[in-house]
Amino acid sequence: MTEAKVLDLENNEKGKIGLPKQFEEDVRPDLIKRAVLVIMSHKRQGYGAKPEAGKRASVKISKRRHTYRGSYGYGISRVPRKILSRRGTRMNWQAAFAPGTVGGRRAHPPKAEKIWWQKINKKERKKAIRSAISATISKKLVVKRGHKAGDNYPLVIDPVIENVDKTKSVKDILIKFGLKEELKRCENKKVRAGKGKLRGRKYKKKKGPLIVVSKDCKLIKSAGNIPGVDVCEIKNINTELLAPGSVPGRLTLWSRGAIEILEKEKLFL
Repeated sequence: MTEAKVLDLENNEKGKIGLPKQFEEDVRPDLIKRAVLVIMSHKRQGYGAKPEAGKRASVKISKRRHTYRGSYGYGISRVPRKILSRRGTRMNWQAAFAPGTVGGRRAHPPKAEKIWWQKINKKERKKAIRSAISATISKKLVVKRGHKAGDNYPLVIDPVIENVDKTKSVKDILIKFGLKEELKRCENKKVRAGKGKLRGRKYKKKKGPLIVVSKDCKLIKSAGNIPGVDVCEIKNINTELLAPGSVPGRLTLWSRGAIEILEKEKLFL
């Protein structure tokens, strides 16, 4: 069993804790990616064109001789045509209906009834979570992912942190754990390239530390306003939180209480 130091809020060693076997799983990037894509697919909103789009104008043209509005004898192809204007029996047509014509409707527009969400087997999902959990204690993977980890990594913290109710206090604690550079990295935001900036997602932000707690506590609210920081109860944890963008090795702070629940209740086994 792997052991980790338990630190108090001043970054002093308070004891040691044996990490349960969820932390001993082999890191499987392929499984992690599959599980993350499934979670993302459930967030996707269906979209589609109106079924009548491009069909709301009359394009009825008679192919018969001597018929009013008929196209017979004008030396034109028999494609459906909209009438834009007329002078007597002479029509001003435009073939803007069929998909192959200029201004025509789409042949196969996106359908709103398409099902986007995917499925994953229960055992695969649990194995992916265990794999992502074990990746969080590998400093090599955490640094490779772009995080600025402190000297005492991996970080297992005294459960007292769950009662911190001030955002400034949470920031000060994280700085004491050597995460000042990490918090600074998460403050920077970048303007997204392309049309996305017009559609409610103008800025791209970096993912910072994840704090895993044992129960619903004050820290969830107090740390929620720090850029890049997420707080999650151990029972609600998933692969996307542990490996955002399906890249394993997120910088994670584990509450000792969360690790005890993980072992006692045999979660994700």
